Amino acid sequence: MQQADWFPEDHPAMPSIVASGRVGDPNATQCSLCHYPNGKGRPENASVAGLPVSYFLQQLEDFRHDLRKSAESRKANTARMALIAKSLTPEEMRQAAEYFGSMKWTPWVRVVETNTVPKMKSNGGIWSPIEGEGAGKEPLGARIIETPENSEQTEVLRNPRSGTVAYVPVGSIKKGEALVRTGGNGKTLACGNCHGADLMGMGPVPGIGGRSPSYLARQMYDMQAGARNGEWTQLMKPVVAKLTNDDLVNIVAYVSSRPVAPQANATK
Repeated sequence: MQQADWFPEDHPAMPSIVASGRVGDPNATQCSLCHYPNGKGRPENASVAGLPVSYFLQQLEDFRHDLRKSAESRKANTARMALIAKSLTPEEMRQAAEYFGSMKWTPWVRVVETNTVPKMKSNGGIWSPIEGEGAGKEPLGARIIETPENSEQTEVLRNPRSGTVAYVPVGSIKKGEALVRTGGNGKTLACGNCHGADLMGMGPVPGIGGRSPSYLARQMYDMQAGARNGEWTQLMKPVVAKLTNDDLVNIVAYVSSRPVAPQANATK
């Protein structure tokens, strides 16, 4: 399977490793298949557009050395990413990092506070509303449900212009703001200390504002569980150590709801 490049005008010319992978190595698959040509990605993987080049390269090295895993053993694409990273040459890694780092992060996730959500089913790691028999509404509870704005555009056509909507509990954005901005009276540290006051990144530290809440929550949980390690993770572990599941939901609800501003440091 290969990702169609529906909108070549939306991005710079893709390096071959991003566009088509490397012929002859089934593990050196094209980055655009999962992360899209524009680096937006889907809820089951990562958004990589606008990441600092040095951070991007460090994450590939962490995957190569088995320092980045998922706390959920059934999440196969994390293990798949490790195989891909181990197959890439240093030049291919650099080309991918510079390509995705050259693009600014732009709005992609619409965050909605609600008490109820459509009943969902999992399609290859993506939550999609049930249609026909079994359709209806159910309480959201203390969860975040991130789903495509248009299931057909995302799941069938793989449209890189069709984003997601994240349903979050009523009141979670305000609760998350208190934790993100102040650290919640010693429970954690203010995110802006490292990720920038606007959460769009600072120096080699990646931006987190306006990005997928599913991905952000998974990463913090993996850090808590000891499944994700590596150079930058060691700095994050004490930050997430005391956070409850409700805290994680509130934090990512707020962070993902933040307006997206241009990143000046994307290629540093």
